[in-house]
Amino acid sequence: MSGSGFAATPRPPYWVVVFTSQRTPDDDAGYAAAAARMVELTRQSPGFLGIESVRGADGLGITVCYWDSEEAIAGWRAHVEHAEARAQGKARWYAHYELRVAKVERAYGGPHA
Repeated sequence: MSGSGFAATPRPPYWVVVFTSQRTPDDDAGYAAAAARMVELTRQSPGFLGIESVRGADGLGITVCYWDSEEAIAGWRAHVEHAEARAQGKARWYAHYELRVAKVERAYGGPHA
């Protein structure tokens, strides 16, 4: 799963879901297609604000999705294709994962070119 750099988020508050995962050694069975589909569906979901994603050569990945509300996050979690991808991830693609949900109260960055 790959993002396109920094997500353009609005002024806080907003919500963030952080998904950290360690891929299994035998993770090629449909993972890339499923990951691309999840990014496509996420971008179409109501309340979606942005995504940032990286994965190291060791298989450790971090994906951060930004949402406008907890309700939007719940809507994404209930999506049928997302539920199927989660099941496949647990069964085949991830040796371990952690999911964290938080409300962003402050955000800043720089330098801006």
